[in-house]
Amino acid sequence: MTTPHEIVNPEGLAPPVGFAHAVVAASGRTVFLGGQVGADRRGQITAAGVVEQLDLALANLVTALAAAGGRPEHLVWMQIFVTDAAAYRAQLERVGQVWRRHLARHYVATALLEVRGLFDAAATVEVMGIAVIPGYR
Repeated sequence: MTTPHEIVNPEGLAPPVGFAHAVVAASGRTVFLGGQVGADRRGQITAAGVVEQLDLALANLVTALAAAGGRPEHLVWMQIFVTDAAAYRAQLERVGQVWRRHLARHYVATALLEVRGLFDAAATVEVMGIAVIPGYR
């Protein structure tokens, strides 16, 4: 997947794995994507594990982005909130597979934050992002 944005990973920083140190967004239409959890169309969280919830949360994020006219390669920034960072780290291979299924190998400026809880008490992961869709004025 190619992106219209410039991914910046300076040599003076540790090599990024699964994220970019910085993204210079191309000009275009900015889309702010609200937090998405691993919920189905009814708003129900039925998946138990962090990877399964991440899978649905990323699918929901991509669906919201598509509704605004964007594609995954238009993402420039993401935050991932988890209630158990150790469980997330323990499954990085599966996390990577889920990421690539929804976002290919498009790694943007991203932060993973462990939180005590999310609005939906059944949620263990929530993702939010910013995308810039080129070509809009």
